[in-house]
Amino acid sequence: MKIPLRQLFIGLFLAVLLGLTGCYTNPVTGRQYAVMTSLNEEMQLGAQAFADVKRAERVSTDPAANARVQAVGRRIATAVGDQLPGAQWEFVVFESDELNAFALPGGKVGVYRGLLELAESDDELATVIGHEIGHVVARHGGKRMTEATLVGLAGAAGAIAIDSKYGSEKRDLFLLAYGGISTVGYVLPHSRADESEADLMGLQYAASAGYDPRAAITFWQKMAAKEGGRQMPAWLSTHPASSKRIEDLRNAVPRYMTLYQANRRE
Repeated sequence: MKIPLRQLFIGLFLAVLLGLTGCYTNPVTGRQYAVMTSLNEEMQLGAQAFADVKRAERVSTDPAANARVQAVGRRIATAVGDQLPGAQWEFVVFESDELNAFALPGGKVGVYRGLLELAESDDELATVIGHEIGHVVARHGGKRMTEATLVGLAGAAGAIAIDSKYGSEKRDLFLLAYGGISTVGYVLPHSRADESEADLMGLQYAASAGYDPRAAITFWQKMAAKEGGRQMPAWLSTHPASSKRIEDLRNAVPRYMTLYQANRRE
Protein backbone atom coordinates (compact mmCIF):
# COMPACT_ATOMS: atom_id res chain seq x y z
CA MET A 1 0.00 0.00 0.00
CA LYS A 2 1.34 3.42 -0.95
CA ILE A 3 1.46 5.90 1.93
CA PRO A 4 1.17 9.60 0.96
CA LEU A 5 4.40 11.44 1.71
CA ARG A 6 2.67 14.06 3.82
CA GLN A 7 1.03 11.44 6.05
CA LEU A 8 4.33 9.60 6.39
CA PHE A 9 6.09 12.77 7.49
CA ILE A 10 3.37 13.60 10.00
CA GLY A 11 3.81 10.10 11.42
CA LEU A 12 7.54 10.58 11.72
CA PHE A 13 7.00 13.99 13.34
CA LEU A 14 4.72 12.46 15.97
CA ALA A 15 7.20 9.65 16.54
CA VAL A 16 9.94 12.18 17.26
CA LEU A 17 7.66 14.02 19.68
CA LEU A 18 6.87 10.77 21.48
CA GLY A 19 10.57 9.99 21.58
CA LEU A 20 11.40 13.14 23.51
CA THR A 21 12.74 12.36 26.95
CA GLY A 22 10.04 14.59 28.41
CA CYS A 23 9.71 17.91 30.06
CA TYR A 24 12.77 19.05 31.98
CA THR A 25 12.25 21.33 34.97
CA ASN A 26 15.03 23.77 35.77
CA PRO A 27 15.88 23.10 39.46
CA VAL A 28 16.56 26.80 40.13
CA THR A 29 13.97 28.73 38.12
CA GLY A 30 11.23 26.11 37.77
CA ARG A 31 11.04 26.79 34.02
CA GLN A 32 9.96 23.75 31.99
CA TYR A 33 10.85 22.73 28.43
CA ALA A 34 11.38 19.65 26.28
CA VAL A 35 14.82 18.05 26.02
CA MET A 36 15.31 15.09 23.69
CA THR A 37 18.87 14.23 24.76
CA SER A 38 19.68 12.29 27.91
CA LEU A 39 21.92 13.73 30.61
CA ASN A 40 24.42 10.94 29.98
CA GLU A 41 24.55 11.78 26.26
CA GLU A 42 25.13 15.44 27.07
CA MET A 43 27.95 14.57 29.48
CA GLN A 44 29.66 12.39 26.87
CA LEU A 45 29.42 15.18 24.30
CA GLY A 46 30.73 17.67 26.86
CA ALA A 47 33.75 15.53 27.75
CA GLN A 48 34.64 15.06 24.08
CA ALA A 49 34.20 18.74 23.27
CA PHE A 50 36.36 19.78 26.24
CA ALA A 51 39.13 17.41 25.16
CA ASP A 52 38.96 18.92 21.67
CA VAL A 53 39.22 22.47 23.04
CA LYS A 54 42.22 21.56 25.19
CA ARG A 55 43.97 20.16 22.12
CA ALA A 56 43.14 23.20 20.00
CA GLU A 57 43.82 25.96 22.56
CA ARG A 58 46.89 26.71 24.65
CA VAL A 59 46.24 25.68 28.25
CA SER A 60 47.69 28.09 30.80
CA THR A 61 50.42 26.89 33.14
CA ASP A 62 50.21 30.06 35.26
CA PRO A 63 49.85 28.76 38.85
CA ALA A 64 48.16 31.91 40.14
CA ALA A 65 45.59 32.08 37.34
CA ASN A 66 44.73 28.39 37.63
CA ALA A 67 44.54 28.53 41.42
CA ARG A 68 42.17 31.50 41.27
CA VAL A 69 39.80 29.90 38.75
CA GLN A 70 39.83 26.56 40.53
CA ALA A 71 39.19 28.11 43.95
CA VAL A 72 36.22 30.14 42.73
CA GLY A 73 34.98 27.33 40.51
CA ARG A 74 34.98 24.74 43.26
CA ARG A 75 32.98 27.00 45.56
CA ILE A 76 30.42 27.43 42.80
CA ALA A 77 30.42 23.67 42.19
CA THR A 78 29.66 23.11 45.88
CA ALA A 79 26.75 25.55 45.60
CA VAL A 80 25.44 23.63 42.58
CA GLY A 81 25.53 20.39 44.57
CA ASP A 82 23.36 17.59 43.22
CA GLN A 83 21.72 19.81 40.61
CA LEU A 84 24.36 18.46 38.21
CA PRO A 85 24.49 14.72 38.99
CA GLY A 86 27.58 12.81 37.94
CA ALA A 87 29.63 15.96 37.35
CA GLN A 88 33.40 15.48 37.16
CA TRP A 89 34.48 19.05 37.68
CA GLU A 90 37.43 20.43 35.76
CA PHE A 91 38.47 24.10 35.62
CA VAL A 92 40.97 25.18 32.98
CA VAL A 93 42.47 28.56 32.03
CA PHE A 94 43.24 29.13 28.35
CA GLU A 95 45.96 31.53 27.22
CA SER A 96 43.97 33.78 24.92
CA ASP A 97 43.01 37.45 25.03
CA GLU A 98 39.46 36.47 24.11
CA LEU A 99 36.77 37.75 26.48
CA ASN A 100 35.17 34.38 26.89
CA ALA A 101 34.32 31.60 29.31
CA PHE A 102 32.26 28.46 28.88
CA ALA A 103 30.96 25.40 30.69
CA LEU A 104 30.12 22.05 29.16
CA PRO A 105 27.94 19.18 30.42
CA GLY A 106 29.69 17.07 33.00
CA GLY A 107 31.25 20.02 34.83
CA LYS A 108 33.91 21.09 32.32
CA VAL A 109 34.67 24.82 32.66
CA GLY A 110 37.04 26.97 30.60
CA VAL A 111 38.03 30.57 31.28
CA TYR A 112 40.09 32.63 28.85
CA ARG A 113 42.89 34.89 30.08
CA GLY A 114 41.26 37.97 28.57
CA LEU A 115 38.10 37.48 30.60
CA LEU A 116 40.02 36.54 33.72
CA GLU A 117 41.84 39.87 33.59
CA LEU A 118 38.60 41.77 33.00
CA ALA A 119 36.96 40.07 36.01
CA GLU A 120 39.21 41.83 38.49
CA SER A 121 37.52 40.51 41.64
CA ASP A 122 36.65 36.96 42.61
CA ASP A 123 33.06 38.16 43.02
CA GLU A 124 32.94 39.11 39.33
CA LEU A 125 34.59 35.86 38.30
CA ALA A 126 32.06 33.90 40.39
CA THR A 127 29.08 35.45 38.61
CA VAL A 128 30.62 34.58 35.23
CA ILE A 129 31.41 30.97 36.16
CA GLY A 130 28.00 30.68 37.82
CA HIS A 131 26.33 31.94 34.64
CA GLU A 132 28.16 29.41 32.45
CA ILE A 133 27.45 26.52 34.81
CA GLY A 134 23.83 27.70 34.89
CA HIS A 135 23.58 26.92 31.17
CA VAL A 136 24.74 23.36 31.88
CA VAL A 137 22.43 22.75 34.86
CA ALA A 138 19.55 24.16 32.81
CA ARG A 139 20.52 21.80 29.97
CA HIS A 140 20.24 24.64 27.49
CA GLY A 141 22.39 22.75 24.98
CA GLY A 142 19.97 19.83 24.84
CA LYS A 143 17.05 22.23 24.80
CA ARG A 144 18.43 24.06 21.76
CA MET A 145 19.10 20.79 19.94
CA THR A 146 15.49 19.81 20.58
CA GLU A 147 14.17 23.16 19.39
CA ALA A 148 16.31 23.03 16.25
CA THR A 149 15.00 19.54 15.47
CA LEU A 150 11.38 20.56 15.93
CA VAL A 151 11.79 23.76 13.91
CA GLY A 152 13.41 21.77 11.12
CA LEU A 153 10.67 19.14 11.16
CA ALA A 154 7.94 21.77 11.12
CA GLY A 155 9.58 23.52 8.17
CA ALA A 156 9.94 20.28 6.26
CA ALA A 157 6.30 19.37 6.94
CA GLY A 158 5.16 22.75 5.66
CA ALA A 159 7.37 22.45 2.58
CA ILE A 160 5.97 19.02 1.74
CA ALA A 161 2.40 20.23 2.13
CA ILE A 162 2.96 23.32 -0.05
CA ASP A 163 4.91 21.38 -2.68
CA SER A 164 2.14 18.81 -3.03
CA LYS A 165 -0.51 21.50 -3.51
CA TYR A 166 1.26 24.45 -5.18
CA GLY A 167 4.51 23.11 -6.62
CA SER A 168 8.22 23.61 -6.05
CA GLU A 169 8.31 27.37 -6.71
CA LYS A 170 5.91 28.16 -3.86
CA ARG A 171 7.67 25.58 -1.70
CA ASP A 172 11.01 27.37 -2.16
CA LEU A 173 9.42 30.72 -1.30
CA PHE A 174 7.93 29.19 1.83
CA LEU A 175 11.28 27.77 2.94
CA LEU A 176 12.99 31.11 2.39
CA ALA A 177 10.39 32.94 4.47
CA TYR A 178 10.17 30.21 7.10
CA GLY A 179 13.91 30.27 7.75
CA GLY A 180 13.90 33.96 8.61
CA ILE A 181 10.62 33.99 10.52
CA SER A 182 11.46 30.93 12.64
CA THR A 183 14.89 32.33 13.49
CA VAL A 184 13.76 35.84 14.44
CA GLY A 185 10.41 34.82 15.91
CA TYR A 186 11.37 31.65 17.77
CA VAL A 187 15.02 30.60 17.89
CA LEU A 188 16.61 33.94 18.86
CA PRO A 189 14.01 34.92 21.49
CA HIS A 190 14.44 31.51 23.13
CA SER A 191 18.21 31.92 23.08
CA ARG A 192 17.91 35.32 24.80
CA ALA A 193 15.57 33.79 27.38
CA ASP A 194 18.17 31.11 28.08
CA GLU A 195 20.83 33.77 28.63
CA SER A 196 18.61 35.67 31.05
CA GLU A 197 17.83 32.46 32.90
CA ALA A 198 21.55 31.64 33.20
CA ASP A 199 22.15 35.15 34.57
CA LEU A 200 19.70 34.49 37.40
CA MET A 201 21.19 31.09 38.09
CA GLY A 202 24.65 32.64 38.18
CA LEU A 203 23.48 35.12 40.80
CA GLN A 204 22.09 32.34 42.97
CA TYR A 205 25.18 30.16 42.69
CA ALA A 206 27.52 33.08 43.39
CA ALA A 207 25.49 34.22 46.41
CA SER A 208 25.24 30.65 47.74
CA ALA A 209 29.02 30.35 47.46
CA GLY A 210 29.50 33.59 49.41
CA TYR A 211 30.29 35.90 46.50
CA ASP A 212 28.68 39.31 46.13
CA PRO A 213 26.01 39.11 43.39
CA ARG A 214 26.28 42.88 42.82
CA ALA A 215 29.55 42.13 41.05
CA ALA A 216 27.55 40.87 38.07
CA ILE A 217 26.47 44.46 37.41
CA THR A 218 30.01 45.86 37.45
CA PHE A 219 31.28 43.03 35.28
CA TRP A 220 28.66 43.52 32.56
CA GLN A 221 29.19 47.26 32.68
CA LYS A 222 32.84 46.61 31.83
CA MET A 223 31.82 44.19 29.08
CA ALA A 224 29.50 46.84 27.64
CA ALA A 225 32.33 49.38 27.70
CA LYS A 226 34.55 46.91 25.82
CA GLU A 227 31.86 46.50 23.17
CA GLY A 228 31.80 50.25 22.71
CA GLY A 229 28.23 50.22 21.40
CA ARG A 230 29.06 47.66 18.69
CA GLN A 231 26.03 45.44 19.09
CA MET A 232 23.54 43.87 16.75
CA PRO A 233 19.90 44.90 17.16
CA ALA A 234 18.48 42.98 20.13
CA TRP A 235 15.95 41.13 17.97
CA LEU A 236 18.78 39.72 15.82
CA SER A 237 21.02 38.71 18.71
CA THR A 238 21.36 35.48 20.67
CA HIS A 239 22.10 37.52 23.81
CA PRO A 240 20.16 40.31 25.51
CA ALA A 241 21.38 43.83 24.80
CA SER A 242 23.95 44.92 27.40
CA SER A 243 21.72 47.74 28.65
CA LYS A 244 18.79 45.34 29.09
CA ARG A 245 20.98 42.76 30.76
CA ILE A 246 22.39 45.28 33.25
CA GLU A 247 18.90 46.62 34.00
CA ASP A 248 17.60 43.09 34.63
CA LEU A 249 20.55 42.34 36.89
CA ARG A 250 19.95 45.52 38.90
CA ASN A 251 16.36 44.44 39.44
CA ALA A 252 17.29 40.86 40.34
CA VAL A 253 20.31 41.34 42.61
CA PRO A 254 18.37 42.49 45.72
CA ARG A 255 16.60 39.11 45.82
CA TYR A 256 19.95 37.38 46.38
CA MET A 257 21.51 39.68 48.97
CA THR A 258 20.12 37.78 51.96
CA LEU A 259 21.53 34.54 50.56
CA TYR A 260 24.88 36.25 50.04
CA GLN A 261 24.94 37.65 53.59
CA ALA A 262 24.19 34.20 55.00
CA ASN A 263 27.12 32.63 53.12
CA ARG A 264 29.48 35.59 52.98
CA ARG A 265 33.16 34.73 53.00
CA GLU A 266 35.30 36.11 55.81
